[in-house]
Amino acid sequence: MRMYLRYPYVGIIQIRLRVETKKFPLSRLKASSPIFIYGFIIQPEVGDSKKKFCYIENRMYLCYSVMEYIRLEKRSKYHIYPEAEEENMKVSTLLEGLEYTCCQGSTEQEVTTVVYDSRKVEENSLFICIRGAVVDGHKFVPDVIEKGAKTLIVEEEVEAPSDVTVIKVADTRYAMAFISAAYFGHPAKELKTIGITGTKGKTTTTYMVKSILENAGYKVGLIGTIEAIIGDKHIPAHNTTPESYLVQEYFRKMADAGCDCVVMEVSSQGLMLHRTAGIPFEIGIFTNLGRDHIGPNEHKDFDDYKRCKGLLFKQCKLGIANVDDKYFKDVFKGSTCKIETFGFSPEADLRAENVELVSRPGYLGVAYHVAGVMDFDVEIDVPGKFSVYNSLTAISVCRHFQVPVEMIKDALKKAKVKGRIEMIKVSDDFTLMIDYAHNAMSLESLLTTLKEYNPKRLVCLFGCGGNRSKDRRFEMGEVSGRLADLTIITSDNPRFEEPQDIINDIKIGIAKTDGKYVEICDRKEAIKYAIEHGEPGDVIVLAGKGHEDYQEICGVKHPMDERVLIKEVLEELKEK
Repeated sequence: MRMYLRYPYVGIIQIRLRVETKKFPLSRLKASSPIFIYGFIIQPEVGDSKKKFCYIENRMYLCYSVMEYIRLEKRSKYHIYPEAEEENMKVSTLLEGLEYTCCQGSTEQEVTTVVYDSRKVEENSLFICIRGAVVDGHKFVPDVIEKGAKTLIVEEEVEAPSDVTVIKVADTRYAMAFISAAYFGHPAKELKTIGITGTKGKTTTTYMVKSILENAGYKVGLIGTIEAIIGDKHIPAHNTTPESYLVQEYFRKMADAGCDCVVMEVSSQGLMLHRTAGIPFEIGIFTNLGRDHIGPNEHKDFDDYKRCKGLLFKQCKLGIANVDDKYFKDVFKGSTCKIETFGFSPEADLRAENVELVSRPGYLGVAYHVAGVMDFDVEIDVPGKFSVYNSLTAISVCRHFQVPVEMIKDALKKAKVKGRIEMIKVSDDFTLMIDYAHNAMSLESLLTTLKEYNPKRLVCLFGCGGNRSKDRRFEMGEVSGRLADLTIITSDNPRFEEPQDIINDIKIGIAKTDGKYVEICDRKEAIKYAIEHGEPGDVIVLAGKGHEDYQEICGVKHPMDERVLIKEVLEELKEK
C-alpha cells in the first residue's frame, strides 16, 4: 500500500522505495504527490550533505532516500494518509541500454522481482536463464512459469504461454548485469567505485585502501575474496567477484548505508562472465599478472587471461598500473582510460626508493621512501617487496581522494588482512604465519621475500586444490622444493579427487629440485609436525588456506580453520 505525503512546498527530485532484498521502483512520480510509508523516523542531513540527502525509514525495514533537504522544524507540516496501490517496474525500464528482441508478450509487463535462481521465483518474477558450468537455466523454464514468472530473458528459443513475455539477448549474463543495475536503481552512480584486478595482491590492497579512506573519514564498502563489508555487517564470500545481481544488491545496500565509495576485487573470471559489466568504475587498478586460472573451468589460455584482465580498463575513468610488470602494456592494450603508474622503476609516477627490511623479535616489516608525485617515508607491518607494491597501490588510489600523508601512514600501520602474512604466536623461538598463497607465482613471491630475512630454516607447508589444473601442483612443488629448506606436503581442498593423488602430483614438481620434504595427508597432523619440529630462528609458513575456514571434500565444506587447528595442536602438546 502507498501512503501520500502532502506539504506546502515541492522540491522532491526522486524517491526510491527499498526493502531488504527487493526493490520496488516507483516511476512517473508527480512532485506534488511524493510517496512514503506511515510511521517512519525522519533523520535530517544523514548521508551526503552536498546532495541534500535525507534518509527516512520505518520499523518494518522499508527504507527511502529522498533527494531533498528536509528541515527538522518543518516536520509538523507533513500529513500522512493511506492511498493508492504499489507500482511495479516494467520490463522496458529494466532493458534500457540493452540490445534485445521481444519474441512474444509485451515490454510493458510489470515485474515484482528479478531472479536467476529458479527456486526464488514468485508471481510476476522476471527470470534470467543463465548457462552455468554445470546447469543451464533454460531447462527450468517450465518450472518457473508454473511458479508465476511472467518474463523470461533467454539466449535460445523456449516454449512459453502467450501471457509470458520472452526477451531474447545475445548473452544472458551480460544482460543480467544491466537488468540488475536498473532493478536496484543504478546504485553505482551514487558511489565512487574502485576495482582492483591482478593475479596477486588484490585482497591485501583492498583492505589497505579501505583502511586509509576510513582513516580519512570516508565510509567505505568492500567486496572481495574473503567477504563483503557493508557498514558493520560482514558477509562471507563465495566468489572473489560475486554474480552481477549480488554486486548490484551490495551496491544498493552500501549506498543506503551512507557509503561514499566501494573498493572491490575484480577477478578475471568476474570480467569474463560479465559480473561487473556496466559498472562506471572511478578507478581501475592493475597489480600484476602471472600464469594462473588457466584450465577447463577457467581461461582457455594465457592470452585469454590477459584479455579478460584488460576489460576493466575499458570501463574505468582512471587506470593505475604496476609499471614493473612485464605484461603491463599487454593488459592496457586498447584501454580507454587515463593511465597512471606505480612501482620501483624511475618511469613510475609514484615509486618506492631506499627499501629496507625491518626485523625485530616477533616482527617482520618493511620501510621505504615514497617518491614521484608524493614525497614521504613509510613503514608497514607486513614483510617483503610485494608489501611495498600493495601499499604503493593503495597510496596511488588514496591520493585521488586527497587523503593527508599522516593519515595514509597511520592507516597503513593499522591495516591487517586475515590469512595474508598473518602472524600466529606459537613460540618465542620461531615464527609461524598463515598465508593464502595458492599458486606458484604467489608462493614464489612469499618464499623469496621471507628468505631475504635470513631465517635459520624456511619451512613451507601446503597442498593443492582438487579438480584444478595439474600444472599448478607441479609448479608449486618445484617452487617450494627450490626455495624452502623443508616442505611439508599435505591436503588442501581435495574436492572430488583423492588427496594422495594430488600429493603425488606435487611430489613430481619437488623431484625436479634437491628440496627435502615430508608428506602428511592430514592437515592438522601436518601442522602439528611443523610446530613440534620448529627450531630457533625458523620461519614456518602454512600456505594455501589463508582466510578459509573449511575444507571441501566431495562437494561438502567441512569446518576447518587453521587458527583453530593451531590452538588445538598447542593444547595437545601442552598435555604431553
